Amino acid sequence: MWKPKERVRHELPEARIPTAAEAAGLRLFSPLTLSSGLTLATRCWVPAMVPWRATADGFVTPEVIAWYERFARGKPGAIVIEATGIRDVPSGPLLRIGDDRFLSGLGALSDAVRRASGGETRLFIQLIDFLRIRKRPDRSRFFQQFLRIDEEHRERLQKITGEFLLSDERALRDRLAALSDDDLAHVLSERELRSLTHGERELVTDTDLPHIRALPAELPRLFAQAAKRAKTAGFDGIELHYAHAYTMASFLSAKNTRTDGYGGSCEGRVRLPLEVYEAVRAEVGSGYTLGARFLCDEIIDGGSRVGDAAYFATRFAAAGMDFLSLSTGGKFEDAKQPKVGDAAYPYTGESGFECMPTALADARGPFGRNIAKQAEVRAAVRAAGFSTPVVVAGGIGELGLAENILQRGDGDLIGAARQSLADPDWWQKIREGRGASVRRCVYSNYCEGLDQKHRMVTCKLWDREALDEPGVLTTDGKRRRLIAPG
Repeated sequence: MWKPKERVRHELPEARIPTAAEAAGLRLFSPLTLSSGLTLATRCWVPAMVPWRATADGFVTPEVIAWYERFARGKPGAIVIEATGIRDVPSGPLLRIGDDRFLSGLGALSDAVRRASGGETRLFIQLIDFLRIRKRPDRSRFFQQFLRIDEEHRERLQKITGEFLLSDERALRDRLAALSDDDLAHVLSERELRSLTHGERELVTDTDLPHIRALPAELPRLFAQAAKRAKTAGFDGIELHYAHAYTMASFLSAKNTRTDGYGGSCEGRVRLPLEVYEAVRAEVGSGYTLGARFLCDEIIDGGSRVGDAAYFATRFAAAGMDFLSLSTGGKFEDAKQPKVGDAAYPYTGESGFECMPTALADARGPFGRNIAKQAEVRAAVRAAGFSTPVVVAGGIGELGLAENILQRGDGDLIGAARQSLADPDWWQKIREGRGASVRRCVYSNYCEGLDQKHRMVTCKLWDREALDEPGVLTTDGKRRRLIAPG
């Protein structure tokens, strides 16, 4: 992962530990009723995390159910199920909802969470679309199989080397493969060079490709169909995934230069996200909870900033979304170069660090690092006359920080992913006056390292504990437990 030039090892802030009576009066544990009519018992929110526990075909497994049951026993106000693909296409061990055959497993999952929380926790599912990304190829394979040769390559090669144009395409490919990196930078386009060094990746601006050009016509229908299945499966609501490195976030990005009315200006870039929302809303109805997760700042050069996010937020609120969930960064554009045979991972650059800051940070530290930006987005929504609740997140792992955010009006709901992974019971422990026993996240990003390798995600604070416990689920040859101990 990217590391800041200034590196300071930040200790965990002193934890605020209230009595049960004191906790009962905190805003964090007060209810919140959404415009859909759904009431959250508390303002504690477990954001979507991908645990890599589905089958290779995208079905719910016992390990998936156990993962969410464990969070539900801590009785947060809401849990958001991991990014779940809306297309019925191979996508590895990620949950899918692109066909009715997934309904049985998803229904069992929603039932399990409801039972585990005693009906207290509301369960949302995050719906996602993503474009194709290839693994980084070795140099020979890129030039022999992937590069599309045109006359410009021949002309640039002749200009660099002074050699006569090569009419034999195979010979030309061999010659290109033999060039130095410096010479290649003058022969290949910027896009081709990145495909060589990072792997080819489809962009929403590739409108020369029919299926990319057709995204505005196809995605509203696909999201609406997935939403119908989510409602049938018993989920309390839907979070549209408009964040990070994926299709809908790419439409919102300032780097979206489409000229078909779905790019360029903020108005053009928000057009498809609004059309998707409208199609989903028409399918699920006004009484069903529907919101979106999007970025307060992309972080990348030429990307969207807080002003863009504030505009999008007010448009989403005006359209009738029931909640807005904010995150930061996590983009492909600044991702670290992967090894040959691996795919780029969108949390390895500076934007990834800002999404999941570690305890080794600059002087600003990792704790609530981007809350001020998220508060600016919320303020824009309020200034526009809307009361849409805003979920804030990023390095929130201590009660005092969470409560102060709510008391200041910087956010309405507190999203805590890594702290909830470290101790799924932390919300409940604090409510019961047992805050001293909370297992606190140390922000090492051990979990993120597992995610990057597409391994089942766990926490280093507990995955080696009580491995011989009866009925414990394990992985890696029984060397890591999959569920936090009680």
